[in-house]
Amino acid sequence: QSYLVALGFTLVGAGVFSATRLRKPIVPQESLIGVVYAVSAAAAILVLSRAPEGGEELKALLVGHLLFVGSPETLKVLILYSAVGVVHWIARKPLLAISQDPEGSFARGLRVRWWDFLFYATFGVVVTSSVEMAGVLLVFSFLIVPAVCGVLLAKTIGRRLLVGWMVGLITSMAGISASYVWDLPTGATVVCAFGVCLIVCAILRALRLTV
Repeated sequence: QSYLVALGFTLVGAGVFSATRLRKPIVPQESLIGVVYAVSAAAAILVLSRAPEGGEELKALLVGHLLFVGSPETLKVLILYSAVGVVHWIARKPLLAISQDPEGSFARGLRVRWWDFLFYATFGVVVTSSVEMAGVLLVFSFLIVPAVCGVLLAKTIGRRLLVGWMVGLITSMAGISASYVWDLPTGATVVCAFGVCLIVCAILRALRLTV
């Protein structure tokens, strides 16, 4: 029930964000999404502060339970991520167009808000389905840091994807290994590993070691 409720709010949020997309926004859409995320997270903390065992629930919300993920959960997210990947591959041209040139996409008559809704909805489904396992912090680290590293180190879309996949894989393995060796919480350790990785990529960018 909690998953279905979260998924329902996700789709409502996707509809709101896509419907309020402007051709020439005063404030970038990403900034508004960040504000909504911060306020929603704060509201969740307020609710959990009044709930029995709210502290444990809050910890699970932030860092998840990676070490206790079983085969059924792994199979479920594998199928889900594969389906979302196929959808994004089929819709890659309009999604890239509205991402790189939103004003031009409006001018060419592209149905920007509908494609926005598709992206936000699939994005939200992935996040909603992953937070219970990995936690909010790790999910957003996976979504943001590899992509930023790809932009820092590569010039083309294909190379950025490759760099992002490599960063996600190597950093995850390094973070999990560090959490095992030093007996640290796995989710939080992997998030910190992503932070270190981002610094390393920024240094490589400054040294012009890009692909």
